Amino acid sequence: MAAILLIGGTIVAIGATLGGFMMGGGKPMQLIHPGEIIIIAGIATSIVLISSPFAVLTRLIKDLMTCVKGVDTTKERFTSMLQLLYEILQVGRRKGYIAMDEHIGDPESSSIFSKYPTFLADPVAVEFLCSALRPLVDGKIKPDQIDAILQTELKSKVTEANKSAETMMYLMDSMPGVGIVAALMGIINTMSDLSDPGVIAKKISAALSGTFLGIFSAYALFGPLGVLIKHNNSAAALGLDIIRVSIASFAKGLAPAMAVDVSRRALPSNIQPSGDELEELIKQIKQS
Repeated sequence: MAAILLIGGTIVAIGATLGGFMMGGGKPMQLIHPGEIIIIAGIATSIVLISSPFAVLTRLIKDLMTCVKGVDTTKERFTSMLQLLYEILQVGRRKGYIAMDEHIGDPESSSIFSKYPTFLADPVAVEFLCSALRPLVDGKIKPDQIDAILQTELKSKVTEANKSAETMMYLMDSMPGVGIVAALMGIINTMSDLSDPGVIAKKISAALSGTFLGIFSAYALFGPLGVLIKHNNSAAALGLDIIRVSIASFAKGLAPAMAVDVSRRALPSNIQPSGDELEELIKQIKQS
């Protein structure tokens, strides 16, 4: 679905632009001038390379691939996460924090984690859950201190994740100016030879196409991609926040069922299971 929306939206933008242009009597080939494209593409590439440390650049590539693949934001994903959290916290309640070590020490072989392959396939969420429970298992901190630690870690992860989106938004802000640079170079080229009026018209047309490409790419491509990356990052961060809320609530003394219910209430309404649904899922776990 994500790929369909991304490709479909891009096609609509290009189609509407070219369609309106052609309705006014324009010809699409009038917009294509290799020299202008090389200038704009080259400067855009240099902006990304210069403004992005290597870690941000690799993250940007990963995030652009995620834009095509999409992020799982279904109700089923978060419902499954609540079930997993209930099971792992229930172990801590019945047998003590130390009993959770066999599960967080090796999630791949855990009898609990293995029930939830979708969650297990998300290494960031698995690592966050295990590292969140580790201080409790090791007894290095007081239970009521865990929330502050997890909030700090989550804030750091969100800030790191949004670096690539910031690069895309900076690129969006820069592209109109890049288009002007391409246009000015075309005008300079035009002014160097004013002997042939026909050639002058073609050169000015080419110069203006550079401005068009810069503005179009900014607001129809790079800007939307930057916003999409932010949305994807928010969806990923929501899963981590659900983990944080559940563990922090449990550490403060709430029963596992109540701890995951607090997390349930933090979910958006379109993916939030009802209290009755969560209670039924917990009953199924107890019966299994």
